[in-house]
Amino acid sequence: MSSSLSVYLLDVAATRALVGSRDDQLLEAIRTNFGDDLVRDDDYHHHAIELGAPTADEALRAVVHGGPFSDNRDHAFQYGYAYERLCSLTGTFLPNDCFTPHRGDWLSVVDRGLKALGITAVSVEAFSYGDFPAPLPYTHTPGCGEWTPDHIAEALRQFEAAKRAAEESGEAPSLEPEVVEAAMQCLSWMRHAETRKGFGVIGFRS
Repeated sequence: MSSSLSVYLLDVAATRALVGSRDDQLLEAIRTNFGDDLVRDDDYHHHAIELGAPTADEALRAVVHGGPFSDNRDHAFQYGYAYERLCSLTGTFLPNDCFTPHRGDWLSVVDRGLKALGITAVSVEAFSYGDFPAPLPYTHTPGCGEWTPDHIAEALRQFEAAKRAAEESGEAPSLEPEVVEAAMQCLSWMRHAETRKGFGVIGFRS
């Protein structure tokens, strides 16, 4: 079974602050932009909804209003997807063709490639960890993670330092072409973020 990774460029702190903001204009904007998606998702998850999970719209309202949330952890996925919709509306979707679809431990493979290039401040596998803003409940799917502006700045410093060292030594890391391509895509995300103050990356693995 394959997975996908959706990545957004946005103001990380401002985006997290939208959870529980009780901003009904934001809620209506998401409903307007994703109305068809909400209907399709309810159809896809109809069995879980019949067993008590919130509808996509109910989950969206709970995220924007900070609750109430179902006590059943099997229902938490709906709040995760609702948060992704919020990020999709307020952020810019970044190219993800190196990661969608992907299989197995591809994210950790790319992380090892990033490490070989000197980068340890960020991790693509971290997009699987479920780091949702409080008070959203934890869910394994979708996974969620973020690269803050500080982490991105450090990662770019690490890359440039490692690049200079490699040029001076004449020894470059040996990586598979597809790993290099994926690592370069990660760097492109970071380059986009560094041009906008306060901006970072939020990613979702599903």
